[in-house]
Amino acid sequence: QVQLVESGGGLVQAGGSLRLSCVASRSIFSINAMGWYRQAPGKQRELVASFTSGSMTNYADSVKGRFTISRENAKNTVYLQMNSLKPEDTAVYYCGAKYLETDYWGQGTQVTVSS
Repeated sequence: QVQLVESGGGLVQAGGSLRLSCVASRSIFSINAMGWYRQAPGKQRELVASFTSGSMTNYADSVKGRFTISRENAKNTVYLQMNSLKPEDTAVYYCGAKYLETDYWGQGTQVTVSS
């Protein structure tokens, strides 16, 4: 079992920055994959950024060059640094993880970007 807790969302003006944090209930060394997803009202959940095997990173085309995923293993935490935010980034952001072939999700944190 893995519990994930996101934080760091809020209201920000276009062009601003936010850093999201995802704290896992167990060492992320033992978690197979972790990443950030987002879901806007009425839309499908989409991948934003993730770590895959070999510590490779993957980003959605819409956020490349603006968002950066990182991790701090000692704190069981994955971060998403979001710069140059746009109104279209507005969504609920979810931390996701795969552990022992099972997917886990946090409850999400709201990010709202005003124009």
